[in-house]
Amino acid sequence: MSETWQGPGQPMRIVRLANYVGPRSGGMRTALRELGAGYLAAGHEPVLVVPGRRRGDEQTAQGRVITRYGPIVPFTGGYRAMLRRRRLATLLTELRPDRLEVSDRTTLRWIGRWAREHGVPAVMVSHESLTGLFSLPADVSGMSRWHSRLLSNMATALAGNLNRRSVRDYQRIVCTTKWAAAEFERIGAPNLTRIPLGVDLELFSPERYSDAARQRYAAPDQTLLVHCARLSVEKKPQRALAALAGLRSAGTDAVLVMAGDGPLRAQLERAARRRQFTGFVTDPKELATLLASADVVLAPGPVETFGLAALEALACGTPVVVSAASALPEVVGLAGVAAAGEDFADGVRALLGRDPEARRAAARARAEQFGWPASVAAFLAVHEALNTDSFRSLGQVEAWHPPPA
Repeated sequence: MSETWQGPGQPMRIVRLANYVGPRSGGMRTALRELGAGYLAAGHEPVLVVPGRRRGDEQTAQGRVITRYGPIVPFTGGYRAMLRRRRLATLLTELRPDRLEVSDRTTLRWIGRWAREHGVPAVMVSHESLTGLFSLPADVSGMSRWHSRLLSNMATALAGNLNRRSVRDYQRIVCTTKWAAAEFERIGAPNLTRIPLGVDLELFSPERYSDAARQRYAAPDQTLLVHCARLSVEKKPQRALAALAGLRSAGTDAVLVMAGDGPLRAQLERAARRRQFTGFVTDPKELATLLASADVVLAPGPVETFGLAALEALACGTPVVVSAASALPEVVGLAGVAAAGEDFADGVRALLGRDPEARRAAARARAEQFGWPASVAAFLAVHEALNTDSFRSLGQVEAWHPPPA
């Protein structure tokens, strides 16, 4: 352990590790950045370790960021992972952390055992649903109900086995939604805490609305839809295209903007009509302007455990249609519509049927219940409550729970 931390309320060196972090964007990258900046502002010493193309070490607005080489993991669309355990363990020893915060439940789960052996309290943050991810192969058109159920049961069993090991090795498991926490509650995890993430309410604001930006994509009498997510299998971007087709066939003159990039982009571009692909939007203000200028944002991913992009859309005053199978219904509340199955067109029509000013006001009001300061404070409360003497004394940690829908 480092020599800086002396007890609750004292500065802590919080070493955070994550794999599968998008190189330029994504909910994981946003959450790591905002939490790190919050820890730093609170007087702590955050250190983030992530994979990249080459080694690096720099001081940033979110604290120290160390990059270690991580190869691209096949079939992930370009995500990288740090796989050399011995070298990573050596780095952890050199860093002498007071606390560890791990945002990877698969390839970095072993760090929990390292932490126990070295007397370092550790937290695992659940940014994904293992049950949902392992169940994706069962969601294949044409598969029999029997085979789909078999694969789903196997996914649940595999996720449960991995989660039991995480519960054993980490002092605290943090989930961002009740939906994400369900797979830990299913196995009776005694060390579970729920803390929602937040949104930058100043950057993402209805004031970002721009007639000029809207006219770039849609005519004055057209409905502007935006899909803002990575174009990958788990995000189900094809549902956005299906919603557009359904709306247009029913007489709604709609256009769709796909803001994002990923391994499915070429395939989607070949199949799409009446859409535009912006690719990755590098300027956060430009992204906020696009979200604020849309009529409806689509978030069709079925395994989203929080959905920061959807919350950013709400903060911009734009309602969202989300997958009923994901955690997003509890995040968006009555400011959005949850669509069951593949049909998102009905959800769009339902939102368009509401008074425009009322639906935009409701979206913003919902987002204002999620702020990063509260999220940062709750994460720090978890870290400060961890017991360095006993890894069996799990107890209960009071943390911020999300407001009701």
